[in-house]
Amino acid sequence: MAAPFDVERLRRQFPALDRVVGSRLAVYFDGPGGSQVPRRVAEAVYRYLTETNANHGGPFATSQESDRILEEAHRAAADFVGTSDPGEIVFGANMTTLTFALSRAIGRTWSVGDEVLVSRLDHDANVTPWVLAAQEAGAIVRQIDVRPDDCTLDADDFRAKLTDRTKLVAVGFASNVTGTMNPVREIVRQSHAAGALVFVDAVHYAAHGLIDVGELGCDFLACSVYKFFGPHMGLLWGRRELLESLPAYKLRPAPDALPGKWMTGTQNHEGIAGFKETIEYLADLGRSLTPESNGRREALRTAYRGIGEYERELVQHLIAGLLCLSGVRIWGIIDPQRFHERVPTISFTHQDHTPAEIAQFAAEQGIFVWAGNHYALPLTEALGLEPAGTLRVGLMHYNTGAEIDRLLALLKKRL
Repeated sequence: MAAPFDVERLRRQFPALDRVVGSRLAVYFDGPGGSQVPRRVAEAVYRYLTETNANHGGPFATSQESDRILEEAHRAAADFVGTSDPGEIVFGANMTTLTFALSRAIGRTWSVGDEVLVSRLDHDANVTPWVLAAQEAGAIVRQIDVRPDDCTLDADDFRAKLTDRTKLVAVGFASNVTGTMNPVREIVRQSHAAGALVFVDAVHYAAHGLIDVGELGCDFLACSVYKFFGPHMGLLWGRRELLESLPAYKLRPAPDALPGKWMTGTQNHEGIAGFKETIEYLADLGRSLTPESNGRREALRTAYRGIGEYERELVQHLIAGLLCLSGVRIWGIIDPQRFHERVPTISFTHQDHTPAEIAQFAAEQGIFVWAGNHYALPLTEALGLEPAGTLRVGLMHYNTGAEIDRLLALLKKRL
């Protein structure tokens, strides 16, 4: 029998949520830029640095203990993305850095006249690395258009631009501006039918839904751990046969075997230790909801099911409140019957106030929101929202309806 989603118990695990601004608790709606971290994750980072801090491959105790932690983290990451092969997991600085490295390697396999498809709905980290790689190879970049009415990808435009010359399709799992989820499985199916590889940016999805690379069928997937309750670092998954065959940029003494082939230099070991504890936090959340969950992967599945149900309640509450305010336009899906097509990230503009103005007076009241293009410049350009961008409210499973009410009351008073 499933237990209720106890948000107050979960909130007690996040020390940052006790912060006071003025006379009231801070409200963290800034999660899309970086989520808050459970205490146990910070403690894992501290323990690593004070007890097992060492470089890789030594015969002495701290190095051997450190290597065991890193190996356990690779297994946790494999469970997280849904692969049975920990060697397919690459850790790095962040999704952007990992994508640049991979794009440079893949770009070496392209020729003049080859084509690459990117999306106008994406964060620029899943656009510019591929554009630069294509320029170096003489390949052609085509952009999938966005439907401005609901900020979804134009499926007809995608099909029209996908050809047998397309070598790679780079697409996001969910928009970090509008919350729109893309039909990734169908995009992968059509892309593979045309002979193209598919790279998925799951940075914004990872905090809200279970990743399953086997079900998606994609060839590569990347995310940033600090966007889903962990330290500042990134994670890349790729099919073993591709990671083994692609020409990685690496030092001569570095291993040719996976995953070391792609993990250049000394890694953020303390961050990797914290990442492992992040996955355990999520798995324990799943076990608290359904104690009979068998294994870490099943516990993660249960956790994300609970997170999704709770966050849909939150986003419905926020959207309903925003629609009652005059002068507000929400960019993205607002139909409750389509909330399964989005994550709980809301961007809006106001006819009389810039996003920066709204973010400033919200910050003065202890409510943390972001204003601007959110690095999704292809989208804000396509929607005609430059240079001001949007005001973004990012809900996480540690947020509450009462916090949303505080924001709505402030907006009603000031707009």
